[in-house]
Amino acid sequence: MDSERWVMVSGFTQTHTAWRPVRVEGERVLRGAPRATSFVDAAHALAAPEEGAPTPTTYVGYSQGGRLCLQLALDRPDLVHRLALVSASPGIADPTERAARHDADEKLAQEIERDGIDAFLERWLGQPMFATLPRAKSGLEERRKANTVEWLTYQLRVLGQGAQPSSWERLSELRMPVLLIVGELDTKYVDIAHRMVTAIPRARVEVVAGAGHACHLERPEVVAQLLASWPHSE
Repeated sequence: MDSERWVMVSGFTQTHTAWRPVRVEGERVLRGAPRATSFVDAAHALAAPEEGAPTPTTYVGYSQGGRLCLQLALDRPDLVHRLALVSASPGIADPTERAARHDADEKLAQEIERDGIDAFLERWLGQPMFATLPRAKSGLEERRKANTVEWLTYQLRVLGQGAQPSSWERLSELRMPVLLIVGELDTKYVDIAHRMVTAIPRARVEVVAGAGHACHLERPEVVAQLLASWPHSE
């Protein structure tokens, strides 16, 4: 469907430019996370520029961006024609684990306030889940230029998994086609995707061989092909 609009939402620390290498037919709207007072409000704000648009809109989100797109699809399914989630989850179901994640995100926010952006980004991209992401594809310089201490700490405190309401029990509400894309080496999210697909009526999982968590950066051409070949009805 050449007239389709794609709203592609980037992840934590990324800019909207992270989606540029993932090319699909139709209109692409590349977005970062919106600013709002809560996770749910930020998710709803994703749709503001598209509301009332005559063309079908597919939302594609990576990690944090995927969590926001999922919330929008659950709350405003009339605005979401299709939903593609890349390395994303419905949040943390267990309240105790969610509270622990909230505390961990707050600790990270305080580390950014203490150490600054450069030191944090080096630590963030040095995590095992980014071990297969080449530095040249990480967009590190763009992240350094675009982020501020205030912006990163906002994302952790308002958009982090500790602040996100769990959507595990709502997955069966999704009626649009849903595509779950994960990197083969990102075993935690491969497991999450296979758990999600059993709960979503019209969903499929696609695994990107040899890629980790940031599979859209590691192998953008593969992710683009998966999106392009995704049927409009499942």
